[in-house]
Amino acid sequence: MNVILILCDTLRRDHCGPYHGGRPLSQVTGDGQPDWVVPTPNIDRLAERGTVFENAYCGSHPCMPARRDIYTGRLEFLWRGWGPLEDDDLDLPRQVSGPPNQSLSRASVKVSYLVTDHFHLWEQGAGNYHMGYSGFEFIRGMEADAYLTDPVDFPLPSARYRNQKVERHFRNVELTRRRPDGSLDESKWFSAQTFSKAAEWIDRNHTRKDFFLHIDSFPPHEPWDPPERFVKMFDPRGYDVNEYFPSAPYRPVDESGLTADQVRHVQALYAASVVHVDECLGMLLDALDRHDLWKNTLVIFTSDHGTFNGARGRLGKMQTHLFDPIAHIPLIVAHPECGHGERRSQLVQLVDLYPTILRACGAPIPEGIHGVDLAEAIADPSAKTRERALYGVFGQGISMTDGRWVLHQAPKPENEPLYWYSYHQAKFLRYDLGEYEPEGRRAVRHRPYGDPTWLSDRSVDPNEEVNLAGSHPDQLRRMQRQLAEELDRLGAPPEHKARLGLGESE
Repeated sequence: MNVILILCDTLRRDHCGPYHGGRPLSQVTGDGQPDWVVPTPNIDRLAERGTVFENAYCGSHPCMPARRDIYTGRLEFLWRGWGPLEDDDLDLPRQVSGPPNQSLSRASVKVSYLVTDHFHLWEQGAGNYHMGYSGFEFIRGMEADAYLTDPVDFPLPSARYRNQKVERHFRNVELTRRRPDGSLDESKWFSAQTFSKAAEWIDRNHTRKDFFLHIDSFPPHEPWDPPERFVKMFDPRGYDVNEYFPSAPYRPVDESGLTADQVRHVQALYAASVVHVDECLGMLLDALDRHDLWKNTLVIFTSDHGTFNGARGRLGKMQTHLFDPIAHIPLIVAHPECGHGERRSQLVQLVDLYPTILRACGAPIPEGIHGVDLAEAIADPSAKTRERALYGVFGQGISMTDGRWVLHQAPKPENEPLYWYSYHQAKFLRYDLGEYEPEGRRAVRHRPYGDPTWLSDRSVDPNEEVNLAGSHPDQLRRMQRQLAEELDRLGAPPEHKARLGLGESE
């Protein structure tokens, strides 16, 4: 069958209708969230045709590590951090469609195609994620994309963004969105271009058999600048504020320098961005309707991770353990034949998309991956997936959940031994790498966040606000033993157990 993968960067699950069920955010997750409802009729529309996974988790964090999980079916963060695909990676598009430069005229050739506005796929430190596809469409201008240099006067939300990558973004959009009469063209917003180009590709290619279409939407990742009509849904002032923050600082709210009103406006910008993405998603769903592709197409909708956005008293992401607002992600899978309008409670992760997509496209699944094909779980609510989900950031703590209990195991203060397993440098997220050793690895000196080991019981504390590590020592030891077992099962570098202090108190 065909497969369409829709990945929306930094999408909180509580902002998606199938997860909030029409309730205000403050009643869904609470924890610093506003009391407004975020309407997402097109995500709802997809859920009606699909299966909503309640317990989907990220793996490697943040953006590009999560994508390598998807592209390879293996957790990246246990071996290295943010970087490009490796030469020996069996990356997803090539596994579907073979060498990207082969003739597309033969009937037996399967086609893979990428439509994206995600600049990180091209940026130094990661920029080869587009190379395996039969073709791709890159929507230029998002964030720090070195796109247009034309002399032009353009508004910045604040002087604080001068000489930052956000400045490049606002130069680009001034030159691409502004009509000759000075008005703004909504069709030139990045989400509108991404989903309209994807819909056009379907119009031209819907007769192909077993195609793989990957739509990688950078919004609702910051910088947030949705059309003002969406902002006014959550803040009547729109952009008429003293200063607006298209990218909130990644730090605790009380250290951000933002007032309570500014924080609320940041949350309005994020919610508006989600609603805008949802409206644009409708163009793609209309194309599927137009060509009756639901009968032979597997449609997957998800995100790489969430964001704090006021939860746990923080803005942005990173900074601390991968608590629920970051790690617990939306995942909706619309299968042509089963699971329509249903929900699943099994533990699933982004690495599971790799075997699921390959199987659906009729391609072989390589050995040695960490992912699980989700076809059985879609068809059968009792089908097994995995007992535990593991997730984290390279060089930081490691998190694990069994669906109820969550362990965030902090490293020892010295955070050693730690090694980087790659011949690629750490270029985007910086790490202090030593010299190459005979095994091809490099010692890493990296400061951990400094948070304590944390134990949560999501059955009574879904927002992970209470640390039970001290009051539930038996449960803590059980989860730590299981984490050590999971690291062994995955074939992770053995030094992680020493770095995390696992087994030292046994």
